Amino acid sequence: MTDQAQLHQQLLDRMTANGSLRTEPWKRAAAAVPRHEFLRGGFFRRAVGTDFTGWESVREGDAGWLEGCYADESLVTQIAATIVPEDIRGRILREPTSSSTLPSLVLRMLEDLQVEDGHRVLEIGTGTGYSTAVLCARLGAGNVTSIEYDSRVASRARAALGHLGTYPDLVTGDGLVGHCAGAPYDRVIATCGVRAVPPAWVEQTRTGGLILATICGWLGSSELARLTVHKDGTASGPLLGGAVSFMLARPHQPPPLGLLPDLDEGKERETGTGADVLNNWTSRFVAQLAVPGAQRLTIQRNGRSEDVLVDVETGSWAAVYQDGGRWVVRQDGPEALWDHVEEQFGRWCAAGAPTLEEFTVTVTPEGQTISW
Repeated sequence: MTDQAQLHQQLLDRMTANGSLRTEPWKRAAAAVPRHEFLRGGFFRRAVGTDFTGWESVREGDAGWLEGCYADESLVTQIAATIVPEDIRGRILREPTSSSTLPSLVLRMLEDLQVEDGHRVLEIGTGTGYSTAVLCARLGAGNVTSIEYDSRVASRARAALGHLGTYPDLVTGDGLVGHCAGAPYDRVIATCGVRAVPPAWVEQTRTGGLILATICGWLGSSELARLTVHKDGTASGPLLGGAVSFMLARPHQPPPLGLLPDLDEGKERETGTGADVLNNWTSRFVAQLAVPGAQRLTIQRNGRSEDVLVDVETGSWAAVYQDGGRWVVRQDGPEALWDHVEEQFGRWCAAGAPTLEEFTVTVTPEGQTISW
């Protein structure tokens, strides 16, 4: 057995053991797709001694490249919307904008999609093309349509898929509007995060069909949802758990914070809801439902740490900090952000602090709601 084949089999064994790869059809599909073929352009590895924005390129042939391809890890493949590993020698300090999702999450989601033979699937976010190839191996390329927003990412995926002799319907464009020319689909799956499920996905899915998407927020908590489309044009379903996270679709990314407001202004009071609620995945999800336009940053000021929420659109802000044994909030602007967080957090606690798997997402033509 070659090194590549051995590494591939070890990855399949790990995914089977951890429960992400569960059924024979998907095991066969995963076995048929060599991940390294979609990473021949290399990937970025986090640079030692830097924060999360520091990266070094690993190219094909470099030490650790093949092993990295078959690690159960997400691998960054693009930085700052334009830079790929071939462009860099040394380090770069910028934000990632595209990646190859860890294989166990890819296969977990494909299993959760509950496809059947003959189903037609719309994939939002082609990325490297690895998940697209696994879908094609399971359903046949003629049943798979995949949309990629970034033309350069799409071009590389097309070449990798073609090299393997796999030719799904590949579309370059805005995945948030779907691809009506191929509708209706039996299944829609998104490999990017969204703040709200776009109405187009519901409209382009047949009645009884499923949509699998990660619902995200600007406070950094997210979860996978599986929605069933109903004959009245709505869709609903549960969050599935697992703290699933994806890069947000580019049109859903938050605006730049710009200059911070004067944090010495505003009204100050004691609060029974401390900023520590923002450090827990579930309670942070609850908080961001209350303040969907807010972003969070932590700053050191006046000899203490303050957690600050800022809503760029409304100009509202709230700063929360500890003063001895009590929590204090100071806030200003047209929306009392921390009041909203307190009220939502209190309702959730009063309901017994349900887990995210007990939440329900509902999408109608008027918008999206999440309840428990």
